[in-house]
Amino acid sequence: MLRARTFAATAMLSFLMAACGHHVGPRPGQLSLGMVTDVGGLGDRSFNDSAYRGLLRARDQLGAYVEVLQSRSAADYQPNIEALTNQRVDMTFAIGFLMSTDLDQIARNHPDRHYAIIDAVVDDPNVVSVTFREQDGSFLAGALAAMMSTTKHIAFLGGEDVPLLRKFEAGYTAGAHEVDPSVTVDVKYVGSFDDVAAGQELGNVLYNGGADIIFAAAGTAGLGAINAAKSRSGAYVIGVDSDQDALAPGKILTSMVKHVDVAVFDVARGMQQHRPIAGHLTLGLSDDAIGLTNFTFTRTAIGAARLRRLSAIRRAIIAGKIVPPDTREALAAWKPVAL
Repeated sequence: MLRARTFAATAMLSFLMAACGHHVGPRPGQLSLGMVTDVGGLGDRSFNDSAYRGLLRARDQLGAYVEVLQSRSAADYQPNIEALTNQRVDMTFAIGFLMSTDLDQIARNHPDRHYAIIDAVVDDPNVVSVTFREQDGSFLAGALAAMMSTTKHIAFLGGEDVPLLRKFEAGYTAGAHEVDPSVTVDVKYVGSFDDVAAGQELGNVLYNGGADIIFAAAGTAGLGAINAAKSRSGAYVIGVDSDQDALAPGKILTSMVKHVDVAVFDVARGMQQHRPIAGHLTLGLSDDAIGLTNFTFTRTAIGAARLRRLSAIRRAIIAGKIVPPDTREALAAWKPVAL
C-alpha cells in the first residue's frame, strides 16, 4: 500500500496525492476530507486501514478530495490535526481514542470547523463522536473460541490496558463462558499497538501456557500473534477490526470486524448532503457495524452446528436477551444466559 510520510511538528506537510488521485488541493465546491491516523499508520491491516477504506469510498462514490496524515507517535496528533484544520478541509477525522484531548482543544479553538473522532467521545458541538459496541462482537468471538478449543483454554491479547480494550476483553471472556463456564481465559496486554515483536513474544507465551486460541485485539502488534500461530499445529488466532482472515488462511479462525469504514463514509456523506451528523453515534451488531467474518477459510473446520449456535447467540444479543459486559466489573457480575 502506498504510504504517506509521517508528520511531526517540524515536518514539512505532504499528502497522499498518488493514492488519492487528485490534483493538489480540492476544486471549488468539492467535498474535502482529512484523516489523521493513529500509531501503526496505514498498512496495519486493522484499525487505520479500515478507516482509510471509508475515506477512499468517499473519494470514489462522493467525489471527495482526501488527505491523510500519519502519526508515528502521540506527539504527532496535535500538529497533524492542526495542519488539516489550517487547510480548512470540510471534515477532519481523528482515528483513535488517544487523540481525544488534542482534538477537544483544537475543536474549541476552531468552532467553525468540523471534526469526527473514532472510539472516543469529545463533547464539543462541532465534533461527531463514533463509538462501537465492541463487547458484542467480542462476545461472539469468545463463544466461537470456546466451541473450537480442544484444551478448554483460550486467551485474549490486547494492545494497551485501557477502558476501550477492556470492552473487547470482557465481551470475549463472557462469550466463552456462555458456551462453557469451565473454559480458562488468559489475558495479557502488549502495552503498545504497534510493537509486532512484542505481540509475537506474548502470543508465544500464551500458546506455551496452554491456550490454543488467541483473540489478538492489538492493532499492528496483533500481527505478531498471527505470526506466532502460523507454525503451531492446532492453534488459532482471531483477528480484529478489519477482515484479517487471509493473512494466514486456515489459522485465523475469524476476525472481529469493526466497520470504521462505514462510519467514516456515513459521516462524510452527511457533510456532502449539508446535513452534518452531530453528537455521539454508538454502532453495534444491529447496525451491521460489528460482527465476525464469513469464515472463508475455516467454515468447514467450524462446521454447520457451531455456526447455527453462533447465529442463535447473535440473534439473542440483538434482541437484548444477552447483554455482553463492557467492563471487568460488569464481567464479574455477569451470568451465562440459558437460550
